[in-house]
Amino acid sequence: MSRIAQRLAIYLNVMAANGTLLCIHREPAQLRLLEEHGYKLVTAANGHEGLRLFMSRHVDAIVLEYHLGLLDGATIASEIKQVRPTIPIVMLTEHMDLPDAALESVDALVAKDDGPHFLLATVHFVLNIKPAQPNERKVGRQELARVRRASRSRQVPSEEPAKRS
Repeated sequence: MSRIAQRLAIYLNVMAANGTLLCIHREPAQLRLLEEHGYKLVTAANGHEGLRLFMSRHVDAIVLEYHLGLLDGATIASEIKQVRPTIPIVMLTEHMDLPDAALESVDALVAKDDGPHFLLATVHFVLNIKPAQPNERKVGRQELARVRRASRSRQVPSEEPAKRS
């Protein structure tokens, strides 16, 4: 494990709110890292089951897969925000090419290929840091792309040729 990943793991272990997450995902076992870091997971494999659990249980945040089948993640997020507008929703997706409407009801977007530690850090952010920031506006597509590019640049060395002086 890299030094940065080790420090992130220590930080998240110390700072984690150990909240309850509703995870609406076709394969909830893929979210095991969240549980390993102290979060209690309530899981649903489809949107209908997820909405039912949301209405019957208290949860602190939602981790929601975009591609769920009949009801996509954007529809589920919209329904959830109508009931509880302040609940943080982190959407997981295969790729970042989503319709603009898919971003309207989510607080953060994570591509699956960013890895589980990026998801863990994002959940920590929406539960512990973002609520403390007043006058926060919705994150738009440009900001999401900028954050994603920044995270990639830390992981992969730049392939741009060096400039000659």
